[in-house]
Amino acid sequence: MPSRETSSGPGGLGRSRETAMLALLSFAMLIVSLDQYIVVVALPDIARDLGYSAQTLQSVISAYAVASAGFLLFGGRAADLLGRRRVLATGLALYAGAALVGGLATGPGMLLAARAIQGLGGALVFPTTLALINTTFAEGRARNRALGIWGGSGAAGLVIGVLLGGILTQAFGWEAVFFVNVALAGPALVLAFVVIPRDGERERGRKFDLPGALSVTFGVTLIVFALVQGPGLGWLSPGILLSTVAGIMLLGAFFAIERRSNDPLMPTELLSNRNLITGVFIAFMFMATFGSVLYFLSIYFQEILGYDPLQTGAGFLIPTAVVVAGSTFAGHLVTRFGLRRTLAAAHIIGALGAVGLGLAISPDGSYVDLIPGLVALSIGDGVVFTGMFIAAATGIPDRQQGIASGIASTGSGAGAAVGLAILVLVATAGLDGLSGEELHVATAEGIRTALFAAAGGIVLTFLVTLRRCPTPPGQGLTPVPYQTRRC
Repeated sequence: MPSRETSSGPGGLGRSRETAMLALLSFAMLIVSLDQYIVVVALPDIARDLGYSAQTLQSVISAYAVASAGFLLFGGRAADLLGRRRVLATGLALYAGAALVGGLATGPGMLLAARAIQGLGGALVFPTTLALINTTFAEGRARNRALGIWGGSGAAGLVIGVLLGGILTQAFGWEAVFFVNVALAGPALVLAFVVIPRDGERERGRKFDLPGALSVTFGVTLIVFALVQGPGLGWLSPGILLSTVAGIMLLGAFFAIERRSNDPLMPTELLSNRNLITGVFIAFMFMATFGSVLYFLSIYFQEILGYDPLQTGAGFLIPTAVVVAGSTFAGHLVTRFGLRRTLAAAHIIGALGAVGLGLAISPDGSYVDLIPGLVALSIGDGVVFTGMFIAAATGIPDRQQGIASGIASTGSGAGAAVGLAILVLVATAGLDGLSGEELHVATAEGIRTALFAAAGGIVLTFLVTLRRCPTPPGQGLTPVPYQTRRC
């Protein structure tokens, strides 16, 4: 791993090796973020060709989110112990292979399996890229700027996925939204061996903690599965109850294992790091609110405004540009004004944007009506995405950056799965039995209600940010001693 000193010059990105690494890691982050919603625009075509119902179609998205959330801690620990280049390459290979299978899928089961394996690949790539950023660039201005670029790629990927999905679906069919990931992840896999330095020898005395890794991975997976499928299957259905009980028991076993372990998967000092815990909460709420809005906008464009896939993708051009700008500039804002003020302002702007979108949603609305809300929401989206990972990385030693990144990433993955499931339930309440114009009007009203609920979640996150994310005197313009830095 390159020395921190090599990236500590003005701007922190002057050396070609670090710049090339940052470009590759940002591209890898773009790939895994892109796939969370690239299939959204293609969902109607997928449902028609593969036989999904309105109730099961959401599983195409949630299969990725559930698998990703369950394996992020595993991915972070693997990056710390097995080598970050090895784990990144493995994740990209799984990702590309699963995308190929997804594009060739002939039925719902085959597609869901491919999406789950893609989620596993993403769970290896996501925390590894974040750990590599945090161990390459020194905490402070250099890391903030690097995370701004990395975060801009990740936040943009969520929105670009919908845009690219529309273009590909219109031009080549839904299969193309999977095949494009092969074309993207393949070159990234090759470049990983060229740009990222060879992994060093494994640190003596450190163990993988396989019992802890397996218990937390399957525990989180079962809990997230129950939260995602509970609204559809019924909270008291045998499958949901069994998943919940088994998940809780596995998480209980995980904490018991960790207390007895000499080298635990999740060191206890990380759980007392205020910045990390705050970052995890913000990451969860970010994906549950900001991230879920993309799904409802896509449905609104297609089912209410009557857009085709290409027009739907074009509808995300404005938010894409704003998200990229906001996320890339967020690192500078954090350095200049401090993390608490930056995140608080971003959440307020984002909440106002969600409310503005909700007010603009109507059965006979237009795209122009949405623009003010889209811009405000996208500003908040971009800034919060970068800021939450800056918070989670502050004060974490290099040897624990992988697992810390996995913890933060788990929060975002769980938020994506749980938030979408809850908001879909809110949006579709009362739609059963409706058809024609009644269904058209009720769908628009349901999307409006979901956006207002998302705005409420953003306000809640704002309040927690104010309370849990204080800025010590001097943070921002003047560096703060490492030991005293807080979110």
